[in-house]
Amino acid sequence: MYISSPTATARTSTPIRRRRPASDAGLFLREFLRAPLRTASVVPSSRALAARMIEPLISSGGPTQDPPVVVELGPGTGAFTEALPAALPAIRYAGIELNPTMGDHLLTRFPGIDLVRGPASDLHGALAARGLSSVDLVVGGLPWQAFAGTAGTDLVAALLAPAGAYTQFTYTWSRWAPPGRRQHRELQRFFGRVELSPTVWRNLPPAVVYTATSPFRAVDDTFARSS
Repeated sequence: MYISSPTATARTSTPIRRRRPASDAGLFLREFLRAPLRTASVVPSSRALAARMIEPLISSGGPTQDPPVVVELGPGTGAFTEALPAALPAIRYAGIELNPTMGDHLLTRFPGIDLVRGPASDLHGALAARGLSSVDLVVGGLPWQAFAGTAGTDLVAALLAPAGAYTQFTYTWSRWAPPGRRQHRELQRFFGRVELSPTVWRNLPPAVVYTATSPFRAVDDTFARSS
């Protein structure tokens, strides 16, 4: 995997060696029992779901920056992080993780990865400090309950490049629940196009992926002012 360090230039990437620490599934279960609303799952995402989440990196048009800038919200144990090199061998990556145990696990598995420890609401400042003014892909691994106040869909739309994409998964059974319906409306409010994937059956539980493109960046120019 190639993930540039926080101090590297936009075109410099550092190879990251993957290590396998303790069981990802066991860690997820423990953290779910400790804080179910923050973790929101008892098992890590599957490779099939990960492939669907990073699909915009290799779809028609693709990223506009070289290397592309990818931000992952709530990388957890790294299911989506590990899948990124399958799409492109070199990326400028930043992950943001609130759970300290998950963050430690991720750094053990991917030594040297650029990881911001804190809530999603810190994202604008963290990216500005890294000299990043726009993002090609935001991968949403956070539960929707974690998006509060300005740390929601408007934040993501404001930091995406015009041709960027935001992917967010939800479990099939929760898609029609009030929080899921509300999130779908929010996506439609801040993005010109929102697509729903077929059900990813090779995931536990089965899931679907929303891919939002054509962001309405005018909704929040905070990031533009700070960068």
